[in-house]
Amino acid sequence: MDKEYLLFCDESDRKGKFYSNFYGGLIVGASQYERLTQRLNEEKQSLYLLGEVKWEKVTERYLDKYRQLMKCFFQEIAAGHVRVRIMFRQNARIARGLTRAQIEDEYFRLYYQFIKHTFGLMYLPAQESITRLRLYFDQFPDTSEKAARFTGYLSALQENRQFQRARIVIQSQDITQVRSHDHVLLQCLDIVLGAIAFRLNDKHKEKLPNKRIRGKRTRAKELLYKKILDEITQIRPGFNIGITTGSSKSERWSAPYLHWSFEPKDSEYEPTLRVH
Repeated sequence: MDKEYLLFCDESDRKGKFYSNFYGGLIVGASQYERLTQRLNEEKQSLYLLGEVKWEKVTERYLDKYRQLMKCFFQEIAAGHVRVRIMFRQNARIARGLTRAQIEDEYFRLYYQFIKHTFGLMYLPAQESITRLRLYFDQFPDTSEKAARFTGYLSALQENRQFQRARIVIQSQDITQVRSHDHVLLQCLDIVLGAIAFRLNDKHKEKLPNKRIRGKRTRAKELLYKKILDEITQIRPGFNIGITTGSSKSERWSAPYLHWSFEPKDSEYEPTLRVH
């Protein structure tokens, strides 16, 4: 058990064809962070991936390089050195009775639920000393006022009874916006998150304008997605990307990889919006 953890978060596809509000995060112990960062950066250099890697940069030319980088990343996940969580919302599950304020703050309200629940922080194994949590977010695409309010809500989590029982401390100065360009972990997370959003929203079926065939980039992205799916299913056999991954309370904290299909408490299912 580390006395300090670093949690990196990113988001993608706020509005998708079938699924929306994609959030991704990874948590790594402070004792592993430098070694893991060094290994991934060295892997990038050996592959001559000298700039920032991200899902939108995937092309046929760089496919094999991205595959190799993901293999390296998932080796660390499988070993338990870093844990990844993905959350999304199925469009067919429509929330009822939302106020205007709730709708306007949807981005940060869902982000808050993602942080609070998906990593199983409240189920962190008991220890005598406190556990410090540092949170790093790719820069928010929203107003600074809303971001500041969000930061306040996150730091207040340490006052939650279950978080107090787990002895987790979240200080406001430890909640930071960063550039993914400077953090290889965020870059790898972006690729995984992008791949999941790509497949769930059927982007692998998209064809070139006025053509009956798919573009080379689309085909390359589908192949990279399949590589990522293969890595996930080696960790979790029978894994289904579109549903919440079954897990016990303790596994919410310890499991290497989990998905959460978020459903509002008060919602209705609209079958016309389901995946075809």
